[in-house]
Amino acid sequence: MHTETLPVVYAVIMAGGAGTRFWPASREKHPKQFLALGAHDDESLLEATINRIAPLVPHERIFVATGRHLEAKAKALLPHIPAENILAEPLARNTAPCIGWATAVIQRRCSNAIVMVLPSDHVVTDEDEFRRVLTKATEAAARGFITTIGIVPTRPETGYGYIERGAVIAEGIRRVIKFTEKPSLAVAQHYLSAGSHLWNAGMFVFRADVMRHEITTHMPELASGLAVLDSSAKEGHERSVLDQVFRRLPSVSIDHGLMEHAAEIAVVPGDFGWSDVGSWQSAWELASKDEDGNALPPHAMAFDARGNLVRDLRTSTKGKTIALIGVNDLIIVETDDAILVLPRERAQDAKLAVQALKAGGRTDLI
Repeated sequence: MHTETLPVVYAVIMAGGAGTRFWPASREKHPKQFLALGAHDDESLLEATINRIAPLVPHERIFVATGRHLEAKAKALLPHIPAENILAEPLARNTAPCIGWATAVIQRRCSNAIVMVLPSDHVVTDEDEFRRVLTKATEAAARGFITTIGIVPTRPETGYGYIERGAVIAEGIRRVIKFTEKPSLAVAQHYLSAGSHLWNAGMFVFRADVMRHEITTHMPELASGLAVLDSSAKEGHERSVLDQVFRRLPSVSIDHGLMEHAAEIAVVPGDFGWSDVGSWQSAWELASKDEDGNALPPHAMAFDARGNLVRDLRTSTKGKTIALIGVNDLIIVETDDAILVLPRERAQDAKLAVQALKAGGRTDLI
């Protein structure tokens, strides 16, 4: 194969979403992906995602799909990403329209592009292995398969979707038999013991032309909207019609809208220290801890206390000492205008505070 015919790889980082389980740190205008919840206090999850793939995809071929209300924040955080590569959606329409629009934009630049789509809010501890798996997925995509990354499960998790792997396509690449939504505990335990299923982490790699064909086949409303955007882009006024087109698009995930129906779907198993950082519990698991399992800032103290997470995210006041005495397995998060305290086992319930604030009209706190 001549070098000029080799497919060119682009990346789309999905950076929408509110991250309500990380209140009070996560807000509508400063959501989860802009927080430093991984290994480095000075690196947001979004920045970490881009840095992870930089050896595979240069900055000029990385796109970030986010909400229009976050466009300026994304551009300020990512000055090395071309401004025109920040795709600002006028309203949220789930992952299928997001991926469809990004694919259309990339296809205008490079007709034979391979596109990798990655969430912006995950943590990966073995980055070399992650890039190896992505490279293997790119090989599958070049063969014409829409390829997903399946995480090798470590527990009978009921909060994730699962992928059942089938026949071998090539070394390290399997066909997908089916996708299963969040199962019961008994089913998840069976999946784990059988070794036939992988967690669905929402990562995809595909040829742009293959994705557009599948959208046309299985999602005609989305295909029609993308055709309007393509036509408008040729005339130089895509942004002026974006609001109108997005309002008409179906709000549906790529899994439901396309992956569950397309024929040529592949999966590459991955075991690279993955976490979707779904709640403050995940933040505790990822954090450095003392001998009693406490994850504390330097100015905090703990006496007869175990398994606690303290995050001091204040900007206006410095020097307040936080002392924990005789308490276990708590999450304590303080910002300039709010304090969250709850048991770690109820970390998912941080979103209840957001719901109550919305109901009470406290938009200043969400």
